[in-house]
Amino acid sequence: MIFRRPAFLVLAVLVFLTAGTAGRAADISERLQAGTAAAVAEVVDGDTVVLDDGRQVRLVGLQAPKLPLGRKGFVKWPLADAAKRALEELILGRSVELRYGGRRTDRYRRELAHLFRDDGLWVQGDMLRRGMARVYTFPDNRFLAGEMYARERAARAEGLGIWADPFYAVRGPDGLGRDIDTFQLVEGRVFDAARVRSRVYLNYAADWKTDFTVVVSVKDLSLFEEAGLDPLALEGRRIRVRGWVREWNGPMIDATHPEQIEVLD
Repeated sequence: MIFRRPAFLVLAVLVFLTAGTAGRAADISERLQAGTAAAVAEVVDGDTVVLDDGRQVRLVGLQAPKLPLGRKGFVKWPLADAAKRALEELILGRSVELRYGGRRTDRYRRELAHLFRDDGLWVQGDMLRRGMARVYTFPDNRFLAGEMYARERAARAEGLGIWADPFYAVRGPDGLGRDIDTFQLVEGRVFDAARVRSRVYLNYAADWKTDFTVVVSVKDLSLFEEAGLDPLALEGRRIRVRGWVREWNGPMIDATHPEQIEVLD
């Protein structure tokens, strides 16, 4: 025998789920500083839009796959077109409210804002939920990192969007020499943590001249202290760090704020 749910029950469930999602987005928006509202006239790429009043907005906290956008020699990242289409589907032609959790403009005079669609949907959260972007924080713009990480983890666990492409796979600490000058998520166990003069070094192997290292400047330690994260206490711990991989006695990532580091055990 096939049991069918009454139509009113299905509708009630959908209303409940929609209300729950909207409620959570409303809670998030209320924690931010209110800005103005405008319609989205153009989507530049997966994390940048132009409003109908001429302002350009960078979706703060996100890093979507990058398009060349006229940059000479720049190679388009995988799924960059898909990320742009996803953002277009979400907000092109729709009214959005800008809200702020940190620095409001960048050196290019773009607005640095969280966007909330006219129906309350949190745009950053939905792009992460779809797997169309990674979390990308800065010392002066790291509000809501926890909520964004939760959505990113869920999408990665399901292999959605970019997380199905090896280009965006979480790296281990070995073999990062081929990833210099790229943005990566790196997981591994910290072999040794030490403070030497003006820096704290988290080394992933005994040979600090060649292994992968996370570097924290002493001038940034106050941010870690405020967050209750002591870099020196990470020795022996398994962590995930994100940032641009540089070459300095082997591959390294500068950690300028605690939100770059997730403690996994």
